[in-house]
Amino acid sequence: MMISSGQRTAAAARDRITAGTKAGTTADSKARTLAPSAWLARLLPPSLLLLVARCGIAAIFFLSGRTKVAGLLTIKDSTYELFRTDYALPLIPPEVAAHLAAYSEHLFPILLVLGLFTRSAAAALFGMTAVIEIFVYPDAWPTHLSWAGLLLPLIANGAGAWSLDHLLRRRNTGR
Repeated sequence: MMISSGQRTAAAARDRITAGTKAGTTADSKARTLAPSAWLARLLPPSLLLLVARCGIAAIFFLSGRTKVAGLLTIKDSTYELFRTDYALPLIPPEVAAHLAAYSEHLFPILLVLGLFTRSAAAALFGMTAVIEIFVYPDAWPTHLSWAGLLLPLIANGAGAWSLDHLLRRRNTGR
């Protein structure tokens, strides 16, 4: 009896499946197991994750900065009072601290959203987070830890491909 090439192919595939079942695993089953993670990696590329981190932490700080000012960037009297009492910092006069905080909470989030000077902006906000944790609200460490969780990948990895940092680097390197 003659066996066609189609029958040989089907028999070979059946033998591979049977052998894989007997051995407990095959390359095909490993590929199927890894497929969801590869699919997720394509669905959630590092640049998207960094963009979400940039926008998420930027929103937190920017909205906090907006509570300290009236109009565009006029520091409220209540902000000065807050820095004299609740937010009193050692070594920095309250008037200076109020301005530094309000301006920083506007500038650095904008830079993060644009992906411009990302590592520096994230490091500055991480420093602010440390100051807030140590001197202002030490019991709010779970909140500050979540902020650090968004800032540290930006400090370590930069803004990612979806950023002005990336475009400027490509332009300067010619790639």
